[in-house]
Amino acid sequence: MTKEVQEDMVVSLDYTLIVDDDEVESTQDGNPIQFIQGHGQIIPGLEEALSGMEVDSTKTIHVKSEDAYGESDPDARQKVKKEEFSEDVPLDVGTFLDLRDADDNVLSAQIVEKDEETVTLDFNHPLAGKDLVFEVTIADLRPATEEEIEHGHVHES
Repeated sequence: MTKEVQEDMVVSLDYTLIVDDDEVESTQDGNPIQFIQGHGQIIPGLEEALSGMEVDSTKTIHVKSEDAYGESDPDARQKVKKEEFSEDVPLDVGTFLDLRDADDNVLSAQIVEKDEETVTLDFNHPLAGKDLVFEVTIADLRPATEEEIEHGHVHES
């Protein structure tokens, strides 16, 4: 039986992510990511392109921004008065912050501008609006267990 990437398979994936010709992230240290195919656990454009690949197969996958983290939304920027932050929070451009909304949900934001009184927070994903290139290798495949599918994540073996 040929094992190939298909829905409800646990995929172990080695990858290198390249954005604007720069390597951003890699699992080449021998720690592939694991996810259940077809369950939206990775970006849609990558998940779709992996379908049908076999163990040890390699591929370069180009994912347009709309099939990755979406376009950058200018409405996802917000000016906040510096006084609303505790004094121990570094308010430097480029700093990433995890903030809580009124419903206690964690929201990630990056400081993209600052002046004397305010900082501008960008709640877009850092890769929003970017086309991505993945160099991938399927390290391993196995059927997901019923429990993994029910729980929505891969269990350590």
